[in-house]
Amino acid sequence: MRAPIIALLAGLLLAGCASAGLQSSNAPQPAKPVAVERLYTGLWHEFARRPMAITDGCVAGATEYKRDAQGRIEVLDSCRMGTPSGELKTIGGPGEILDPGTNAKLRVTYTLFGVVPIVRDYWILDRAPDYSWFISADPTFTDLYIFVRDPKMSPALRRQLVQRAAALGYDVSKLEYPELPRR
Repeated sequence: MRAPIIALLAGLLLAGCASAGLQSSNAPQPAKPVAVERLYTGLWHEFARRPMAITDGCVAGATEYKRDAQGRIEVLDSCRMGTPSGELKTIGGPGEILDPGTNAKLRVTYTLFGVVPIVRDYWILDRAPDYSWFISADPTFTDLYIFVRDPKMSPALRRQLVQRAAALGYDVSKLEYPELPRR
């Protein structure tokens, strides 16, 4: 049990070191401002993602945002191994908004082994007007994530979200669609 967690954390460390503070000139910029209280609260389900070693075997991925009394954002990423009822894996850390006013760029500092910081930047490239979905990526144009509030969605919405990611310049043929939790 300890080996998969260490592998997950080591992968985050390597991926975080590779992307923190870097930006590709090809990376799309966020399309809309974000209302902090609407997007950075509650549970979001991972509908699609670009493959990464740290997510191999992970399904039912989710990110939960919580805000403390001072308004700081806490991020908890999770997934289940193999099936939506499999072993739960989590990693979390504080988030910092990098573009106050627009609020579409979030830097999360995860901690490996309680001491090694792993910094990841997530940009909200687009979102639904009603905050039912968002498309997120890192500024290196490498990682891509599509999150939804409700894991049950219509085939039309699935197509729309993938088409929007393609319109942002991503190769959507590389997306993987992990099994979502049953509701």
